[in-house]
Amino acid sequence: MEEKVLRYTLRVDRILFQKFRYIAESEGRSANKEIEQYIKKRVSEFETVHGKIETSGE
Repeated sequence: MEEKVLRYTLRVDRILFQKFRYIAESEGRSANKEIEQYIKKRVSEFETVHGKIETSGE
């Protein structure tokens, strides 16, 4: 059975990520949740322009 949550390793500049974590904490989120919010926003923007993205998991 496939899990709904995917684990993904992200490689990013250490200083950039420290700044990103600061922003996330100021918004009351973990860095992981902040990344998830950015991904959701970007997918929504893309789908608004290009139409719904169909995936095999839906």
